[in-house]
Amino acid sequence: MAFYDSVAERLAFMKKLTPAELKKLGAARLSDIVLQETKRARVRVAELEKRYPRADTRELAQRLVDDKKNLASMVGGVSGVFGLVALPADLLFMSYLQIILLTDVATLYKVNLKSERARGEMLDLFGYANGLGPVQRSSPKVMGKLAAMVLEKGGMHTLGRAMPLVAAPITAYFNNQHIQRVGEQAVRFYEGFDKAHAKAKAQRPQQAG
Repeated sequence: MAFYDSVAERLAFMKKLTPAELKKLGAARLSDIVLQETKRARVRVAELEKRYPRADTRELAQRLVDDKKNLASMVGGVSGVFGLVALPADLLFMSYLQIILLTDVATLYKVNLKSERARGEMLDLFGYANGLGPVQRSSPKVMGKLAAMVLEKGGMHTLGRAMPLVAAPITAYFNNQHIQRVGEQAVRFYEGFDKAHAKAKAQRPQQAG
């Protein structure tokens, strides 16, 4: 079973949009979120590889992206109804969804996210994808701070959130497109990492000889 494949699982995930859950999410430390999602990512990736045994890494990565796009569209449809009042909550949740996606893609490409350096690179990737530049320099410690930086920089489209009710499908569309772009950047980055790792591995026997 793929990640959030059933309606019940998707609804359970959407419960994180409640004020109480969003408050906890905003106060959560980034390092804790990444490490927590790393454990879950291993399960998600393993299940995906089992379900699509003939798929190459890029195809599996796109399936991970598509899964998050579906959730992003749902978030846009829900938050768009509330207009600008829901903008911070939407950005907080979208930022969280991007962290999950980046963790999944990194795990798919066999990146060791227990390494502080690897986690830092992943957060920098988030920063570049949202127009923030390297996140490590600004050193946000919690999820809420990271989302606030995205809001300040305008890294995600806000046009669709400006008109209540009418804006819901527009917001959903923008959320969907943004997740796709983040996923594509992650694949390009980690494919380069993967190739460099394979090249270094191939050179070791030569150097030993």
